Parts: sequence; structure tokens; C-alpha cells
Amino acid sequence: QVQLVESGGGLVQAGASLRLSCAASGRTFSNYVMGWFRQAPGKEREFVAAISRRGGSTHSADTVKGRFTIFRDNAKNTVYLQMNSLKPEDTAVYYCAAAFSGMDQALKLAIRQYDYWGQGTQVTVSS
Repeated sequence: QVQLVESGGGLVQAGASLRLSCAASGRTFSNYVMGWFRQAPGKEREFVAAISRRGGSTHSADTVKGRFTIFRDNAKNTVYLQMNSLKPEDTAVYYCAAAFSGMDQALKLAIRQYDYWGQGTQVTVSS
């Protein structure tokens, strides 16, 4: 089992920045691809960003590309999502997720590929 705990959400104005953190425990963190997803009220959960198990590969959704950056610190068992230039449409509950991977550069983009999920952290961006 992998336990994931997100933090760093909050209420900010448009244009501000936030950094989300996701602390993992339970298994060898560096064996897992990590992803961030979000779910806005009345909408389905959607992919935001993913990072390979060693951090060498990343991928972000087009809606956040150039504004959000995913990175990880395997020594701290933590993955981060740096969010800049926030927009009201970024308002959502943000979830981190973990998926076991046997390949250093592999990424996983689909919800169904992830095995473990955190409880989520609310991000609200006012206009």
C-alpha cells in the first residue's frame, strides 16, 4: 500500500501562485510514477501532470502547460505541483496519485492507470 497526503491548497486571487505537495509513505517512492489530477464541481476528474519515477520525464495537460510544473524529490518521498499564473478555471480539488512502474522514463496519463490516490486538497482561485 502507498499512502498519499496532499497539502498546500488554498484560496488565492487570479494571477497568484501556489505550490502543492504530496507526501508518500508505505512503499519505495522511486518505483512509482506520480500524477496530479483535478476535479472541478460538476465535472469529471481530469489529468493535470505526471512525472516518471526518477523525474526524468514529465507531461502536462495543455490547459496548464507553461503555468504548472511537476517535480519530485525522491529523498523526501514527495511530489510537488508548482502552479503559477492561476486562473479561476483552475479552481478544483487537486489529487495526487501513484502508479507502479518498472521503467525509468515511463509516464501514465490515464486515471485508470493509477493505483493509489490521496484525499485531495482544495484550490480556489478568485477573479
